[in-house]
Amino acid sequence: MSTRLTLSVEHLQRSQPGGIGTYIRGLLGGLGELVTSGERDADIEILAARGQLDLASSPRVVRTPFGERVTTRWWRFAGLGVATNANVVHATTMAGPFRGGANDAVHSVLIHDVLWRDHPELTTRRGVTFHEQRYRQIRARGDLRVLVTSRDLADRLVGDGFDSARLHVVRLGVKVPAATSTPLEALGSIGLSADVSPGNYSICVGTIQPRKNIERLVTAHSLARQRAPELGPLVLVGARGWGDVDTTGAIVVSDVDDATMNALVHGARVAAYVPIEEGWGLPAVEALAAGRPLVASRAVPSVRGNSWAITVDPTSVDDLAAALVSAVAQDDDESARAARANSVVDLTWANCARDHWAAWS
Repeated sequence: MSTRLTLSVEHLQRSQPGGIGTYIRGLLGGLGELVTSGERDADIEILAARGQLDLASSPRVVRTPFGERVTTRWWRFAGLGVATNANVVHATTMAGPFRGGANDAVHSVLIHDVLWRDHPELTTRRGVTFHEQRYRQIRARGDLRVLVTSRDLADRLVGDGFDSARLHVVRLGVKVPAATSTPLEALGSIGLSADVSPGNYSICVGTIQPRKNIERLVTAHSLARQRAPELGPLVLVGARGWGDVDTTGAIVVSDVDDATMNALVHGARVAAYVPIEEGWGLPAVEALAAGRPLVASRAVPSVRGNSWAITVDPTSVDDLAAALVSAVAQDDDESARAARANSVVDLTWANCARDHWAAWS
């Protein structure tokens, strides 16, 4: 019997979907792989608010009659837009929905992090209020299955009063886009080929906002470059988010497609991803998949325990600088690049989808 599966995708309706948007697209792709291969029999439906939807191709789309803000308010209390015969209703964020579907429907939600609790200064006041309200609601709903992306976060939720039986750890995935340009061509397409050459720059991918620790990284990179000039300039690839972040001393590239970004990552000498707090850390995995030497903060679960990632205290500029110098000194021959990529080979979106199915079963 086919499973009717409903997933919320309201985050794709934002101007900056970010890592959550990547997760939603990846999960949809992974679920599609399982259905196409015959591993799972499912009828997938995505649920979105009225308005623009940043998704090139998708399963059947159901729209609510309201915009995102009103829709997510309704989702706190009701399954607005959810089909009455849905067997699984998965909320890809804490926005919901948490209700709707068949009488015996499985309801689940992915909690990406608890940043608003640990570092409220790195989030907006409205964001803190919204997430705390939904967090308490989710905790009180004993029938709601809770998916998280790391064992550390699962343990944290247990400490906050969640029943461990409700918690399911899922992997996220990485998908390297097909190469459509060389790093040199990618640099040329964004007007940097005159100033930056392949193999002679460092890169950091991610939305530019306080949580990403950009200012400390820029300072550390400047110090490290005095000792290791081969680090080259620091290229920040990401849209401007909320908050005032000083990027003076770095090159900022705000609008590139996935293929161009992939080429830029492949062409970098070193990649860095050093947020103060992180739920998973897709840019770090993407850098290793591209074979790049990587400096990552200890707050990044996706590469914890991975010997190819140099992990560091993100609050120490000196430690960040030393890690960058160490990274540029690492072997970067074909064998080393292949080993880095192989270290994250099991982090596929198909495996992410399998982990979700295990939580729903």
